[in-house]
Amino acid sequence: MTPEAYVQDKTAKSGSSFYYAFLFLPPPRRAAITAFYAFCREVDDVVDEATDSGVAAAKLAWWRQEVGNAYNGQPNHPVMRALMPHTQSYAIEAGHLLAVIEGCQIDLEQTRFIDFPGLARYCHLVAGVVGEVAANIFGRTDEETVRYAHRLGLAMQLTNIIRDVGDDARRGRIYLPVSELQRFDVKASELLLRTAPHGYSERFTSLMQFQAERAHQTFDEAFALLPAADRAAQKPGLMMANIYRTLLREIEADGFQVLHQRTSLTPLRKLWIAMRTHWQGR
Repeated sequence: MTPEAYVQDKTAKSGSSFYYAFLFLPPPRRAAITAFYAFCREVDDVVDEATDSGVAAAKLAWWRQEVGNAYNGQPNHPVMRALMPHTQSYAIEAGHLLAVIEGCQIDLEQTRFIDFPGLARYCHLVAGVVGEVAANIFGRTDEETVRYAHRLGLAMQLTNIIRDVGDDARRGRIYLPVSELQRFDVKASELLLRTAPHGYSERFTSLMQFQAERAHQTFDEAFALLPAADRAAQKPGLMMANIYRTLLREIEADGFQVLHQRTSLTPLRKLWIAMRTHWQGR
């Protein structure tokens, strides 16, 4: 299997909403974002599939070394071999990739976040930096587009956190800040039990409504930052944003039943949202 086939297979199998936005890009940009996304999936899977934290830490250390090797002209992993031809054209720096690895290292070492600033720093690494690289690949002329991309990455990561409360709890992780659990009188143990009547309560619903309102506000802030000059080029990011925001609204309409199930959109619906965004340009 060629490196290009490997990253295409990795991205397609992920079932991610990102895949549907990639379909609308011209081939060179699609190849670049597919390789970059495959890299993000590889390092994220190190943590999500870890059964031994020591082994996972060693794998992340290997990826740091692989990034260094690749930028010194000696990529080994098929993901890096697929990505490196695009790094200069789209300003993909080693620091971007190392930031994503650092975010995954936090996942490995930390299962709680004291407050929202701490969570926001984590989101910057695993989503904001990803948004910046994606914006570079999609094409931008204005520096303000980088601020938009970081804000949009935060909004989508906050949506992920809301969707995955139950899945994360199954792994012993809680991304909702401890200070906000305390504010709404929701105990960590209630989330970790994950089943009614232990987790679901008016307190939990109020906590989740607060999380959703913040995510919506962050989406609105991101859209306001996008310069008109880059709007057409950034349509793939807007496709992803609309898919994620539709998912967020589905979760809200379902009463935040996220402890025992994982809400998702069908592939056909994701494709329809992407196509509608492509036609409307927003």
